[in-house]
Amino acid sequence: MMPTNETLVAFRFGYGLPLPKGAPVTPETMLAALAAPDPGPALWPGLTTEAAVEQMQFFDASRRRGKESKEAFDASSKEIARRVQELRDRSVKVAVARALDSSDGFRERLVAFWADHFTVVSTNQRTPAMPSAMVEDAIRPHLSGAFADMLVAVTLHPAMLVYLNQDRSIGPDSPIGQRNGRGLNENLAREVMELHTLGVGGGYTQDDVRQMAELLTGLTVTTEDGFAFREAWVEPGAETVLGVTYDGKGTEPIIQALRALAARPETAEHISRKLAVHFVSDDPDPDLVAAMSSAWRSSGGDLMAVYGAFLTHPAAWAPTAAKVRQPAEFLVAALRGLGVTGADVMAMDQKTLARTVVRPMQAMGQPWQQAPGPNGWPEQPEKWINPAHLATRIAWSMALPQRLADPLPDPRAMAVEVLGDRAGEAITLAVSRAESVREGVGLVLASPEFNRR
Repeated sequence: MMPTNETLVAFRFGYGLPLPKGAPVTPETMLAALAAPDPGPALWPGLTTEAAVEQMQFFDASRRRGKESKEAFDASSKEIARRVQELRDRSVKVAVARALDSSDGFRERLVAFWADHFTVVSTNQRTPAMPSAMVEDAIRPHLSGAFADMLVAVTLHPAMLVYLNQDRSIGPDSPIGQRNGRGLNENLAREVMELHTLGVGGGYTQDDVRQMAELLTGLTVTTEDGFAFREAWVEPGAETVLGVTYDGKGTEPIIQALRALAARPETAEHISRKLAVHFVSDDPDPDLVAAMSSAWRSSGGDLMAVYGAFLTHPAAWAPTAAKVRQPAEFLVAALRGLGVTGADVMAMDQKTLARTVVRPMQAMGQPWQQAPGPNGWPEQPEKWINPAHLATRIAWSMALPQRLADPLPDPRAMAVEVLGDRAGEAITLAVSRAESVREGVGLVLASPEFNRR
């Protein structure tokens, strides 16, 4: 059976069936929704850079108070832990609630794609809100604009500067470098080229990385405003990256270099293919990638033009479900199928949220905002569907629905509602033979038809 547009949109480009009221189901309406103002922040306000900086200030002040006595240290440690847990829970809740409630599922899936493309991780109590703040303030506002604008916003965001140690990178020949003997860190320069723009084999050399690292000196983070630029840290002289020389004061030469990287044909090819791999297939149609790359180059990296080339290409609508829902996608789709709303998620206490979303994501191999490296999460299906991770999906499908939906839905009706045209004879027969409603619902959510997209 050929899937309808509604089923394809829900699985490939969204967060599952049933689609919210008014959800776009054609390329034209999907693009129109993307071009409209972002409804996400109005649905559920997210963590901002201001909130992330406030947490840094709170942490530093609490640690200073904790030096006064053991009692003060214990009290400040307890309060820090409480605040961190609140911020992390808020981060998960907002992302899941928006995915559930937004009629623009493609927008929310693109947010997740770009957050992964520009992966940042916080592993300490000082910056737990930074990853979400970067998504809120540097990714979402540029989702339908120019890639160059998003690249600049992300690269200069405190979350990225801290994650890749740019906040400690100092030009060796700068005044501070000469005085303190501190040196250059190439992490951000390398990842900007290798991951964020040109891609592996994108035509750059180690000398380009070194020159880019020197160009990026001066970028740092403070607890006053978050982002800061310190001229005394800047490596003196001009830098040449990919044959182009940049010179000048402040952030302007850095921004010029980032915009030049965004405009490179290697960047167009790298990110166009990455988008096609994420949404359609690990081995995407070369014509699809070529169409997207061409739109990128001709538009100067206008993301709406790239999305348009993507959504209007026949290969984007191929009926084969060649991808696997990653854990976050699986959980949101399962919650939607059970009738859970964003308000339900936002009202969850810490224990319920952990049991329903946080711990299952970790057990399925995708702990929230904790990708194993700056290259983000893997795309290959076998990374997500292996014995251990599959067992967790099945266990969740069998145990959690009865905690979330009372009464449980009729599994036969649910199969049609959440699988759409994918509710074939095999799963329909299996569900009808289930020994209980609980088992029938579990079979639907654990089925290959539900887990592939």
